Amino acid sequence: MKTMSFDFQTRRSMVTARRGMVATSNPLASQAGLAILRAGGNAADAAIAAAAVLNVTEPASTGIGGDCFALYFDAKTKRITALNGSGRSPAGLNLTDLLAQGHKSIPERSPHAVTVPGAVMGWYDLLARHGTMNLSDVLVDAIHYARDGYPVHPVFGAAWQGSEQFLKNSLNTEDYLPNGGAPAVGQMVRLLGLAKTLQGIADGGPQAFYTGTVADAIVNTLQGAGSVMTHDDLRKHTSTWGEPISTDYHGIEVFEHPPNGQGIAALQALNIAAGWDLGSMAWDSAERLHLMIEAMRLAFADARQYIADMATNPTPVKELLSNEYAAQRRDLVSPNHAMLPPEYGRPIGGSNTVYLTAVDGQGNACSFINSLYFGWGSGIVAKGTGVFLQNRGAGFSLVDGHPNVVAGGKRPYHTIIPGMALKDGELWASFGVMGGFMQPQGHFQVINAMVDDDLNPQEALNRPRFCLEEGTGDSILALEEGIPVATMARLAELGHKVRPVSGRGRGVFGDGQIIRRDAETGVLFGGSDPRKDGLTAAY
Repeated sequence: MKTMSFDFQTRRSMVTARRGMVATSNPLASQAGLAILRAGGNAADAAIAAAAVLNVTEPASTGIGGDCFALYFDAKTKRITALNGSGRSPAGLNLTDLLAQGHKSIPERSPHAVTVPGAVMGWYDLLARHGTMNLSDVLVDAIHYARDGYPVHPVFGAAWQGSEQFLKNSLNTEDYLPNGGAPAVGQMVRLLGLAKTLQGIADGGPQAFYTGTVADAIVNTLQGAGSVMTHDDLRKHTSTWGEPISTDYHGIEVFEHPPNGQGIAALQALNIAAGWDLGSMAWDSAERLHLMIEAMRLAFADARQYIADMATNPTPVKELLSNEYAAQRRDLVSPNHAMLPPEYGRPIGGSNTVYLTAVDGQGNACSFINSLYFGWGSGIVAKGTGVFLQNRGAGFSLVDGHPNVVAGGKRPYHTIIPGMALKDGELWASFGVMGGFMQPQGHFQVINAMVDDDLNPQEALNRPRFCLEEGTGDSILALEEGIPVATMARLAELGHKVRPVSGRGRGVFGDGQIIRRDAETGVLFGGSDPRKDGLTAAY
C-alpha cells in the first residue's frame, strides 16, 4: 500500500457563527476551546483549554516551559486588560559574569538563555480574573492527548522531522523522539512526562509547577547544565496586569500589549503609515509595499533601542506613539529609494510561537499567545517532566547601559504579542500573527488589509506577506510567493535586500488567526492561516 500524501493546497473561506468561535493553528486545540464554550465557559476558559492542547500538539512552538501574554475584552465593561505572563531572569544572572565568560550575546540555546517560565501562572491568573472555570476543567483535553496520544498533523509534522537531529543533540528529549526518531505525519504520539506534569497542575494549581518535584527537575536540570536558576527564582514568579497601548488607524483603535513585548512596533508602523493613502495603491505594488516596509524598518529601529522591562527601564510609550513623532519618522521615508539602515529616533525632549483567539456568545474576547521563543526553546527538557524550557533570555542585550541589558530578576525584550481592535468602543477584531520578529509586521499587514482594503479575516490571512527577517533596519527582506516578480524586482532596484520565498520556506512569514465581530448582530467572522494546520471552530 502506498503511503498517503500529506501535501496540500488550500483555498479557505471565512467561517461565520454567532454563539462562539475559537481559532488556533491546530484543529484539536480549536475543538478543545469550542468544547469549553459549548459547556458554558467563556472566552478566557476556551483560550486556556486551546493553549494547553497546543502545548501537546505543537510542542516545538509552545509550552508550559515558556511565557504567555493576553489581551482580554470584557463585553460588559467594554474594557481591555493586558496580562503579562512572561518570566524573569534568574536573580544570580549578571552582565559581569557573562562578559567574563567571553560572551558578546547570550548564546541562544544555552542554559543562560532560560528565564523563569511564566505560562502556568499566566493561565491561572487569566482564569482567576476573567474565567468561569478552573485549571482542572480546562486541561482535560490536553491531558487526554498527552496521555492517550494524538496523530501528528502535516505542517507541524514536517517541522518535527526537520528537527530530528537537533532533538537528538538536546537534553532529556526522549519523549519527543518516539522509537528513537521524529514521528511521521499521522503517527500517534504520547507525551507521558508532559501528561503527568499537566495532571499535577490540574490537581494542584500553579504551585505544582513552581514548587515540588517539577521545580526540582527544572532547577536540577538547569544547574547541571551551568545555569544559576534557583528554587527561589521559580517560587517568587508573578504575572502582572496592565493597561494596553493603542493607536487610531483610520477609525479603528488598534491595541497591543505594552513592553516588554514588541507590540509597540506594530503601532508605530501603523502611525507612520496613517499619513499615506495606502488604500489608493495596489496592494501588491512596489509603491505601497516600499512605504510599508520603510515604516516597519523605522519602527524596529526604535523597538530595538527602547523595548525593555517596564519595571526597570520604562519605554517612552506616549512619546513613541505621538502623532508628532510619527510625522518626524515619516519624513525620513523617500518614495524613490530605501533608506540606509535607520537609527532609532529620540522622541523624548530633554522580542517560534502559537497564537490563538476566542470570542464567546456574549462578545467577550481573548487574544492569547504562548511561546518557547525558538523552536523547542533552549533545547533543554526538565528531566522527567516533558517540559521544554524557553530561551527568552537570548533577547537580552550585553551592552552595558542599554535599556534591555541583562540583569538578575529582569524581563527581556519579548517578541510575542496579542492584538485586538475596537471600533466606536465595541469589539472589532481579536487577532495575532506569530513568528518571532514577523509578529508586528504581520499585525501591520493584516490590519492594513482589513482597514484599507476591506478584506475579511480569511482574505487578510491569505494575502502574501513581506518579512524583515531579523527585525532590524538592515534585515534581508523576504517576499512571499504571490507577490508579483515585477514588484520584487522594483523593490530590489529601490535598494531593498530582496529574498523571494516559496514552498516550505514560507514558514518565515508566520501564521495567524483573526476573529471579527459585528457589534449590531453579534455575528462572528473567523479566519485561520493557511500556512499551518489550523482551524476556526465555531457554533
